[in-house]
Amino acid sequence: MPLVPYALTRPFLFGLDAEQAHDLTLDAIAALQGTPLQRLWSQPRIDDPVQLLGLSFPNRIGLAAGLDKNGRCIDGLGAMGFGFVEVGTVTPKAQPGNPKPRLFRLPRAQALINRMGFNNDGLAAFVAHVQRSRTFRERGGVLGLNIGKNAATPIERAADDYLLGLDAVYPHADYVAVNVSSPNTKDLRSLQGNAALDALLAALVTRREKLARAQRRTVPLLLKVAPDLDEMQVRAIAAAVERHGIDGVIATNTTVTRNAVQGLRHADEAGGLSGAPVFEPSNRVIRALRAALGSQRPIVGVGGVLSGADARAKLSAGADLVQIYTGLIYKGPALVSECARALRGGV
Repeated sequence: MPLVPYALTRPFLFGLDAEQAHDLTLDAIAALQGTPLQRLWSQPRIDDPVQLLGLSFPNRIGLAAGLDKNGRCIDGLGAMGFGFVEVGTVTPKAQPGNPKPRLFRLPRAQALINRMGFNNDGLAAFVAHVQRSRTFRERGGVLGLNIGKNAATPIERAADDYLLGLDAVYPHADYVAVNVSSPNTKDLRSLQGNAALDALLAALVTRREKLARAQRRTVPLLLKVAPDLDEMQVRAIAAAVERHGIDGVIATNTTVTRNAVQGLRHADEAGGLSGAPVFEPSNRVIRALRAALGSQRPIVGVGGVLSGADARAKLSAGADLVQIYTGLIYKGPALVSECARALRGGV
């Protein structure tokens, strides 16, 4: 277990502004990863290997994108016991994101609301950080790189940004996640629509084929979708995934609904709601995707996992792998081991 229990550090972090606490934590992990002080938060990884996407995952628990947007802390975060870590979302050009404040805790609901807006340092810095990471992958960890579009890029030119992202991250990724589901970049979710999604996926798969020939390796592509889809939209997305040969789906991103948090402080803030309130909406989309996709394509279940039982519920809904993010903020690194133990051996 970590040298310093999270119960001792959480009150200090929760006493800070949410984004200040986030930045302070990542700065500390970036500075101390790979040193003896990494023992402050590291813990042994639960061994539960699984073969998916042509990859060997040490266990089924991963870190969702969004926590480490610039890929600075891959080794340090991996030391918490994750089988896979996903970093990003990265955009071609650096951008500051939306104005602050833009990250809010809702402790009574074990939730967060964020409207960060893909704040990141751009592809060049991101790739440099990924290249500097070492120990997580040397020890068998799987690395996902998550790509998106710049806010200033017109939505009709979105594919240009995704192709730039794919070109840059392809040589360094175990898999690439395509984020079309953040609610915090204007019109981004419109890319989940039939014609727009068809065009984007066709462009990405064509470029992937070219990259695979040049680099003699095929990197899996996963599509990250929203929890606010109806059944018809889910079926249409599943059909597009199958039609274009996309390898898997990450379900889901944050929600724009507020039914579960009405009346709570910060509940009316704009942005994506994550944590416990998105658990059931995410599971609904996972079930619908599994019904539409059959058993052939892996689904990564994410949304509201705050316990081992929650992680098992994702597998029961149809997921093959599980990611956490907000649960890590509320529960600390021990949640990684709890979930990995709960999923040992699958459903």
